[in-house]
Amino acid sequence: MKSSKLARRIAIAATALAAMAGIAFASGEGSGVTADQALQKLMDGNARYVESKMTAGTLCDASARGKLAKSQHPYAIILSCSDSRVPPELIFDQALGEVFVVRVAGNVADPLVLGSVEYAAEHLGSPLIMVLGHERCGAVTATVAGGKPEGNIGAIVKEIAPAAKKAKEQCKGKAKEEIIECASEINAKAVAAQLPKRSKLLAKEVKEGKIKIVAAKYDLDDGKVTLLK
Repeated sequence: MKSSKLARRIAIAATALAAMAGIAFASGEGSGVTADQALQKLMDGNARYVESKMTAGTLCDASARGKLAKSQHPYAIILSCSDSRVPPELIFDQALGEVFVVRVAGNVADPLVLGSVEYAAEHLGSPLIMVLGHERCGAVTATVAGGKPEGNIGAIVKEIAPAAKKAKEQCKGKAKEEIIECASEINAKAVAAQLPKRSKLLAKEVKEGKIKIVAAKYDLDDGKVTLLK
């Protein structure tokens, strides 16, 4: 009799834990849109931002918070630079719960960043990953300038260094400002290409057609986001 009660208690506890896990990891239900549709939503939002016709602010009220309190299904993952002038939610005119944003100086992808991206791709079902660089990036500028960075900044510079070197070769003879922009674009494209190479999970998702990875660049002057080929 006691063993039967114990078994029931264990079963109830297991069910509760499974339910909690479902809330925590969202069960990968996904956003209900394809990668191409997700990309179009981002670009349409950026067009509204450029034209000063933003609408997402009205979708960030208490009602929206309530609906998202226990689950999230963002349709896009954006890996962007931490630069204060490049907030993805604003430049793409997105409301709460629509984009999963990972921000780090130079939009580089170390293991911690990769883990965050993997989480959103696998557990939240986001079909699109965008690596977003930007004009006049401080991290890229510092890397192109050379020198020995202090503290942990060196880890960021190390990640960007290959792009800086390539830019100096491809844009040899051009002004320093042009080399920096060239390096910024090369870096964003390189990070996008490296994601599935550094992550078995993302490689599998790409191979199965579950996610699409793109690179883009934000213009600080006009606010426009351009896809990089």
